[in-house]
Amino acid sequence: MLSVWFRVIRIRFLLASVIAVSVGLALNWWQNSSIDLLDMLLTFAGVMALHASVDLLNDFWDFKRGIDTKTKRTKMSGGTGVLPEGLLKPSSVYRAGIAFLIIGSLIGGYFVFTDGILIAIILGFAILSIYFYSTKIVDSGLGEFFVAVKGSMIVIGTFFIQSGQINIESILGGIFVGSLSSLVLFIASFPDHDADKSKGRKTLVIAVGKKKASYLFWVFPLISYCAIIVGVSTTLFPLLSLISLLSIPLMMKSGLGLQKNYDAVDDLVPYMSSTLLFGRITGALFVASFLIDI
Repeated sequence: MLSVWFRVIRIRFLLASVIAVSVGLALNWWQNSSIDLLDMLLTFAGVMALHASVDLLNDFWDFKRGIDTKTKRTKMSGGTGVLPEGLLKPSSVYRAGIAFLIIGSLIGGYFVFTDGILIAIILGFAILSIYFYSTKIVDSGLGEFFVAVKGSMIVIGTFFIQSGQINIESILGGIFVGSLSSLVLFIASFPDHDADKSKGRKTLVIAVGKKKASYLFWVFPLISYCAIIVGVSTTLFPLLSLISLLSIPLMMKSGLGLQKNYDAVDDLVPYMSSTLLFGRITGALFVASFLIDI
């Protein structure tokens, strides 16, 4: 049963939030040579809880709307399959999603008390957008935008909790993380195009069509790489941050694979996986650049 819950929470996708928090922590460490361990642990716990909440609620609503029963499930798309397979009750998944939302909100409430209005704004955005993500937000074509903003706010919020300030570096770091996170959601929406469209969803892929959308792939990593280059060229980031560009070959493989296979689910799966790997490696290299350059 524990493995089923890990499956519906999508444990391996939580790494995106781990990287986002790590970027904020690494940037603070590079600038201030200090880490508040209690705040670090609470930040990780709160962000993980909120991330788990959005995934659980997304699985619940996709099942209730019949989306997961109309799309072909892969390891990268089509939901977790836990509810269509009857492994858990929909009500249990919904309650778990709300429970994680409450846990994340309580931890966030602690930081509102200790760090003030900025965290309250970020927390308020997180709570509302998580609860309405799978209905109002995705249906309005704002899914990719939400994920980008969410990633950016995690970096900025983490840095603010540790340092008590927001600066250009944390904003650039947030843009870097947000673009990478949004890219994974973007490519994973290709196989779900028909099912999503039939149930009223409006992803970016639906809005512009699969073929045109395949060319938009390049925009996301370009934004992330530009954030790094701007940061390094203005000495806001260490020169070593350019090691993140070592992931370019993996990015090229993923983008070119998408353009050739955007309409073939099985053939697209390896390139969705390589896109996920690209985001993780690029993020890890970026974090490492701050920790090494002390």
